[in-house]
Amino acid sequence: MPASGCRGGSGYFVCVDVIRLIAIRDRPLSVDEVQQAVADPTAGAIALFAGTVRSDDHGRPVTRLSYSAHPSAETELRRIAEKAAAGFPVRGLAAVHRVGDLEIGDFAVVAAVSCPHRAEALECCRVLIDEIKAGVPIWKHQYFGDGSDEWVNSA
Repeated sequence: MPASGCRGGSGYFVCVDVIRLIAIRDRPLSVDEVQQAVADPTAGAIALFAGTVRSDDHGRPVTRLSYSAHPSAETELRRIAEKAAAGFPVRGLAAVHRVGDLEIGDFAVVAAVSCPHRAEALECCRVLIDEIKAGVPIWKHQYFGDGSDEWVNSA
């Protein structure tokens, strides 16, 4: 029987407290903060993903980019995190996405998952990032070296 505040899902029970940090922020992101949020003495693995602004998009030099988010983005990010955690024995999960103007090398998204074993942590983190990219209403505005720009519906 699960404890109060827990619910079943895909063979695992997800407790509210495994979702440790969910945020959409307009300031620089911290890998250390996300890693520390998921740390758990029962976890043998932490899988961490840090997405950065790259200087090239399919051969086109990128000078900077800007992210915009729908007001529902944080709620959707939490829903996706809960869904990802339901399929794995997650001990801690965190995901933070940045909005606003970013420079080359800045962190755009940082996510981490802790689980008892590495395979579970890695797979859950992959699922989490893929679902964030596909489902959170965040739009990327890329600016290129030739003066052109492009909007991308992508987290």
